[in-house]
Amino acid sequence: MNLFDEYRTLETRRQFFARGKNALGYAALSTLLGRQFASLAAEPAAAGALTPNGHGLPHFAPKAKRVIYLHMVGGPSQMDLWDYKPGMGEWYDKDLPESVRNGQRLTTMTSGQSRFPIAPSKYKFSQAGKSGIWMNSELMPWQSKVVDDLCVIRSLHTEAINHEPAISYMQTGNMNSGRPCVGSWLSYGLGSMNENLPAFVVLVAEPTNKEQIQAISARLWSSGFLPGEHAGVSFRAGPEPILFVNNPPGVPADVRRRQLDGLRKLNELKFRQVGDPETHTRIQQFEMAFRMQSSVPELASVANEPQSTYDLYGEAARKPGSFAHTALLSRRLVERGVRFVQVYLNNWDHHGNIAGRLPAQCKDVDQAIYGLITDLKSRGMFDDTLIIWGGEFGRTIYSQGGLSKDNYGRDHHPRCFTMWMAGGGAKGGTVYGETDDFSYNIVKDPVHIRDFHATMMHLLGIKHERFTYKYQGLDMRLTGVEESRVVKELLA
Repeated sequence: MNLFDEYRTLETRRQFFARGKNALGYAALSTLLGRQFASLAAEPAAAGALTPNGHGLPHFAPKAKRVIYLHMVGGPSQMDLWDYKPGMGEWYDKDLPESVRNGQRLTTMTSGQSRFPIAPSKYKFSQAGKSGIWMNSELMPWQSKVVDDLCVIRSLHTEAINHEPAISYMQTGNMNSGRPCVGSWLSYGLGSMNENLPAFVVLVAEPTNKEQIQAISARLWSSGFLPGEHAGVSFRAGPEPILFVNNPPGVPADVRRRQLDGLRKLNELKFRQVGDPETHTRIQQFEMAFRMQSSVPELASVANEPQSTYDLYGEAARKPGSFAHTALLSRRLVERGVRFVQVYLNNWDHHGNIAGRLPAQCKDVDQAIYGLITDLKSRGMFDDTLIIWGGEFGRTIYSQGGLSKDNYGRDHHPRCFTMWMAGGGAKGGTVYGETDDFSYNIVKDPVHIRDFHATMMHLLGIKHERFTYKYQGLDMRLTGVEESRVVKELLA
């Protein structure tokens, strides 16, 4: 043994750590700065230069530049809208076969029922468009006119059976709260297309019928572990979409500008003292609010829209807070460079009185969706704007509570549900996936939520497995660590 090897063998632990202190420091530094170095060293994206956030995105030329996501809170009934099951007429009031349910779990709302009677849809279905897609043309006559633009997915499925974890799963890729939502991921990765408006805006529409409203909390548009500046900015209905964005009476813009400049210097001093990244988030929020003082009033004012706009969206678009008004505002937002618009419409939780509630819900959205698609087409924006419609899960074929041929209710059902995409590279006039005769189990081409997210990100030019954020020592991503795939059959 030479003298060097002998020294290494006999050295104490204290000597070892003293000798390796620089190496350990370099290792820690490389962990802290690894993402920044990696982004600088990454190959430039084939689609163009690095985004303002420097992530090298998009990874390839995208089909979609922006997203309008219409989330129907509560879980729309797929067999009453998009998943036609004519054979169920013969099963009226017969029990769901155990061979179909096969021991699948139930919610506490129906687990105590003595039987599970089949409730066939009371609504009229027909084939629409050149594609001949079966849909509820009785309640959705306007959407039947643009059905050839829709990519209908009948085989979505999830593990979540209750609203809170199910909505969180759909919006963030995880049933537990605290993760970034889709809009935050895209704001972080792709950046903004307009410095005077947020990259990610949230709109909550007010349903006409309010029998069963689900809670919608701001955690659904949280940035989670991503920098706070990427959280969704919630716009309210009415003449003041953003509270306190305007200067107080008697405070001119130049005074406000000097005030913000001074506040920025104080915040920068605080950041140098404690290094809290939320301090920079606060700076960015103040600056964005200042720029929004001029952009938001013009955006929110729809008075100058021509009559032809209301012929498209319906007269309800004149009423702030209605879904039609929200759809119109969504067009105005993406037209001005907003990257991601998240719309929520409540009261799709049809545990009872489908005859009274579903027509009102469909009337709220039907013409407005037609108007949005048609409007984007006329402006040359449809092909690069991805529109998504759907809820957090589906409904059961069996009735919850009392059953008659004219009315019934349906419980939550995670095993299969329907969503659709339009524009932005989605394959219009397509139906993907099949369910069994009871719309209870998927029999062909299942699509998990992770697959849906991966496909959506693909349309935006992002390889989901490569788009990560280091958090708690892990490379976190929207699609998680479990297997997920891009469903290429949904791509135009």
